[in-house]
Amino acid sequence: MTATRATGPLLLGVRHHGPGSARAVRAALDAANPQAVLIEGPPEADALLPLAADEEMRPPVALLAHAVDDPGRAAFWPFAEFSPEWIAIRWALAHDVPVRFIDLPAAHSLAMEEPDREAAATDGDGDGETGEQPAPESVTAPVDPIRVLAETAGYDDPERWWEDVVEHRVPGGDEAVGALDAFAALGEAMTALREAYGDGGHPRDAVREAYMRIQLRTAAKEFGDDFAVVCGAWHVPALRTRTTLTADRALLKGLPKAKAELTWVPWNHRRLARHSGYGAGIESPGWYEHLFTARDRPIERWMTKVAGLLRDEDRFVSSAHVIEAVRLAETLAAMRGRPLAGLSETTDAVRAVMCDGSDIPLALVHDRLVVGTTLGEVPDTAPAVPLQRDLTRLQRTLRLKPEAGDRDIELDLRKDTDAARSRLLHRLRLLGVGWGEPGTGRNGTGTFRESWRLRWEPELYVRVAEAGVWGTTVLSAATARAESDALGATALAEVTALAERCLLADLPDALPVVMRALADRAALDSDVGHLADALPALARTLRYGDVRATDTTALAGVAAGLAERICVGLPPACTGLDAEGAEALRRQVDGVHTAIGLLAGTVPSSADGLRTRWRAVLHKLTLRDTVAGVIRGRAARLLLDDGHLDHDAAARLMGLALSPGTPPADAAAWIEGFVGGAAGGGMLLVHDERLLALVDSWLTGVPADTFNDVLPLLRRTFSAYESGVRRTLGDLVRRGPVAGHPAGTGSPAGAAATMPGFAPVLDTARADAVVPVLRLLLGLDERPAPGAPAHHDHPHLGETA
Repeated sequence: MTATRATGPLLLGVRHHGPGSARAVRAALDAANPQAVLIEGPPEADALLPLAADEEMRPPVALLAHAVDDPGRAAFWPFAEFSPEWIAIRWALAHDVPVRFIDLPAAHSLAMEEPDREAAATDGDGDGETGEQPAPESVTAPVDPIRVLAETAGYDDPERWWEDVVEHRVPGGDEAVGALDAFAALGEAMTALREAYGDGGHPRDAVREAYMRIQLRTAAKEFGDDFAVVCGAWHVPALRTRTTLTADRALLKGLPKAKAELTWVPWNHRRLARHSGYGAGIESPGWYEHLFTARDRPIERWMTKVAGLLRDEDRFVSSAHVIEAVRLAETLAAMRGRPLAGLSETTDAVRAVMCDGSDIPLALVHDRLVVGTTLGEVPDTAPAVPLQRDLTRLQRTLRLKPEAGDRDIELDLRKDTDAARSRLLHRLRLLGVGWGEPGTGRNGTGTFRESWRLRWEPELYVRVAEAGVWGTTVLSAATARAESDALGATALAEVTALAERCLLADLPDALPVVMRALADRAALDSDVGHLADALPALARTLRYGDVRATDTTALAGVAAGLAERICVGLPPACTGLDAEGAEALRRQVDGVHTAIGLLAGTVPSSADGLRTRWRAVLHKLTLRDTVAGVIRGRAARLLLDDGHLDHDAAARLMGLALSPGTPPADAAAWIEGFVGGAAGGGMLLVHDERLLALVDSWLTGVPADTFNDVLPLLRRTFSAYESGVRRTLGDLVRRGPVAGHPAGTGSPAGAAATMPGFAPVLDTARADAVVPVLRLLLGLDERPAPGAPAHHDHPHLGETA
């Protein structure tokens, strides 16, 4: 922190997010009582400064600037409760003193930046932690002034040095004098660093500092020297430097310019952290906020917070733990020669006393408290693009408040509010605003329930601004975006996926455009792989239409046509494939099989014929030697699972595939297709001893010179099984065939007889006993009243059981 008032204005050089700097700024301003306050920041935001005094404005917040013609070109200027600039703004507003931003206008800084979507959340001033800059041209690595000063003082940790020198200064005596002394000392240090490193090889700093000097000259004409300047400490020596107005204007001549719009947006502590990629970030925003707000006994209060968090997570933490942790932290600080226990001491104490030496609960403390999950708020009067205002309205109506942390929600689409929430989240995803991600609990075949994981990040305000080009409301913008995507799509699968998203988002006005594009692409595309990629999304779309009571008649005809063309073209497409192509087509066969099952339930008019033709295709694939082994094996497995291939026929096909005349690599591929990847592949071998014996016999007969060639396929197949299944298979192979049921001729019950809990034949009496419970679970029967006799006569379900 830097200050001098011998001549000229009061220059307060700060660390952008430092509670010690914030306290010192407040004390210095109280003592100096300047006529005006100038702050490093974009001057276009001057009109937004009065909002900082609004009761609904709660930091952390940020100024967001974006180019009007390219909203993705954006920058943020974040402020935390403990940011010195925020304290200066609030002080000026509270004392009715003019407050202005004096950094290079955002119109120039945005035009000078290359558009970078990933870097949109960086700090707008380009500074490091204290306004410091990179090294000069002869130095390749950026200079971290805090690190340089810490190393000069003999510290190996710059954060620890900063805490000892600044953050752990105990208020007392004449706080203003102490603050001014600290400002002056750090100012001298920064002057020495600038003399050694120049502008850090960062030419933009010279431009920014020239603009700031011009603003200081303007303020001097109005207020004399009676004004204060709050800026990054790195800039203070440059602002003291005497230059001519002509020289400063020459540096600004010819700068590019873009039309910019600015507003306030909520920010969060995660984005203040350095690990988030924020250039001026700090390691521990939550800890710094605590130091700033807890003016007495900070360690005791911190340990109490930690204990409360761990208790909420059902860990036993007593008052004795808190007392012992405080003692240990203070002892560690004394042993390490520190004026006050810092974050490292409190962390070590929490790990030892409250976490039993484990880093797992300590990670929770770091995430929730050291970094923190605080999300700021801005008033409704803050400027916003129309799309953002509509989104804010919908969030309030649907009671979906943006939160900084992860939030899991379950939606029942039969309820109006949940259905509206689902539509909003799907529309935002279509617009590229990734507030929510579908959870793993969401059923891909279409159900009345959806699970989502929500997390609001400040960057999403930029995405909303970008999406504003499509419309002023979420509905109109999503509709326009879907229509544009449909017209620009080049692949059939893209259009079918878009149709599914339109249905999930309930965009009826976009569907006609999407349907025309779908019909056009489907008519022109003859590649079976493309058709196979497109059909699953189309089948899901039809199922979702049934669930959501949407008219999807037009889609049904397209889907049936695609399925017919796949049935005709698939067998020839399965020949002459390499291993990679065969595996890709195997996945497509799985997708088509599932899709046709869905279509059979949503397109009744052609259901029987479609299923029959698909079964014929699968039978054809199993018998063609020219078809890749992994596809033949998978076709046989699909027929077996659907009950259209009995175990005897499956055993014959496996015997042919594993015969001595079949190359080992082809045989291994067949096995992978038959028992690999598909659900229950391992259990199929457990319950059918003939199939297991065939695999075992083939495997033991693979020649040694080719075994290494098939080993990767076999490892990939069997490693996917659960450990219990692998262990059971090993036991069965080691035990050998059951007497009376030799491998290859015995019944499937033979394998079951070798396993505990299985009998050679089905015990129908025991199976019938569970039928009432099954019917109750499936909702087929009402729960019997107390004392009422249970229903046991369910012959059909009994036979099934």
